[in-house]
Amino acid sequence: MVNGVNDAKPYSQITDRAWTFRSIGYGHDAKSWKDLISALRMVGYDYVISIEHEDAIMSVAEGLAKSIALLKEASISESAGQLFWA
Repeated sequence: MVNGVNDAKPYSQITDRAWTFRSIGYGHDAKSWKDLISALRMVGYDYVISIEHEDAIMSVAEGLAKSIALLKEASISESAGQLFWA
């Protein structure tokens, strides 16, 4: 990275920064989020996931809607139940 992870350029200078905040699904793909949700479930976490919107490329309404849609796809809402095959 040219500017490192502590890039001090203003967030409005998107093309000049080393990184920028993105909405869920636009920085990491759906598989990454599914892997994260699965890992959380494997260690017993089944609670809140908060969405923080700071994406300068997308409106708050669109970023939130797309983030919610991806998290709904990635979420696991039912318990596994009995392992009938084991």
